[in-house]
Amino acid sequence: MYDYKVVVVDDNQAVLKSLKLVLEDVFASVVTLPHPGLLVSILAAECVDVVLLDMNFNAQKITGEEGVSWLRYIKSVPNPPAVVMITAFADIDLAITSMKEGAEDFITKPWDNETLTNKLLAAIDKRRYRQQQNEKVKKADDLINRHDTVMKMTLDEMERSHIVEVLMECKGNITEAALRLDISRQTLYSKLKKYGIVV
Repeated sequence: MYDYKVVVVDDNQAVLKSLKLVLEDVFASVVTLPHPGLLVSILAAECVDVVLLDMNFNAQKITGEEGVSWLRYIKSVPNPPAVVMITAFADIDLAITSMKEGAEDFITKPWDNETLTNKLLAAIDKRRYRQQQNEKVKKADDLINRHDTVMKMTLDEMERSHIVEVLMECKGNITEAALRLDISRQTLYSKLKKYGIVV
């Protein structure tokens, strides 16, 4: 069993029950919702790995526009889950639109259980890969920004910054900080006074 949280959104209770039975054998947590409006509180309060989202919630309107609209909403929240769209109305143009809007995949009803499970797992893998890439980019940006900041500092500013950093690592212990800085306690006290650093 995979330790992932799946949210299934479909207005058909029979479909929700069937999907819950299928997915509970594979995923640690499966939440079913009869309307996408309930997603707002779920996504705000919990960490969701993937949403299986129906394309249509109105029997009078089966264009898939409602599903695409909710897909856009899901993708706009911080740290959005992966999204796989599901519909009884197979339409290649709708599938392409969903993928362009950020869906990881698309499946039609009736579904094959193994195919559905594999699509959800692949969608989660894509999301995790993106998260890892974003973290790497953020770390690289942080290093570049730090480098740029250091390059603009005067020698005194650099020394002050280094002393503060070492003091924080030593939790304010003057003796330990002086040892790390390879200076005497008296010299460190002088520098603290010079730079207005309060310990």
